[in-house]
Amino acid sequence: MVLLGVAASGLAAYAGSKDWISSHAVTGASTLMTSQNDDLTSPGTTSLALVALAAWGVLLVTRGWARRTVAILAGIAALGPIPGLWGSAHHLTTSHEGSHATGWPWVAAVSLVLAATAAVLAAIWAPSWPEMGRKYDAPQAPAGIDTDDNAGLWRQLSEGRDPTEDGNP
Repeated sequence: MVLLGVAASGLAAYAGSKDWISSHAVTGASTLMTSQNDDLTSPGTTSLALVALAAWGVLLVTRGWARRTVAILAGIAALGPIPGLWGSAHHLTTSHEGSHATGWPWVAAVSLVLAATAAVLAAIWAPSWPEMGRKYDAPQAPAGIDTDDNAGLWRQLSEGRDPTEDGNP
């Protein structure tokens, strides 16, 4: 599921950065392909696909309800640009004479649907997935040490005692 989500989100981000409209200008015997990236790409698609892509990395390092929440956010980010994908490509085609839509809007739409599907399935199945070890979690203070009393911890350090060792009052 994670590989599908990463691949689909990455492909959607790539598709959003490509030209969605191809313009042809005929001069004599040759045809020139022109491209104006400012008008012909979909930065919104790229942005939301990158958010979905980043969510997959976060999903791997979270646990429990946070993992499920991140999966849902990945799905929302993937679904965000879908309603406007074809409309924007159609608008750009009609506003540029002598141009036609490329296949990138379709690639983006299919990729985003796959990414959203993977995110929904991840939200359902994530609780059964293995979690990262707790080795890198913040250490817990031993019993008998008040971690809210910073002055007490510093006092113990000044006296040469380690406040994290067991047996310290």
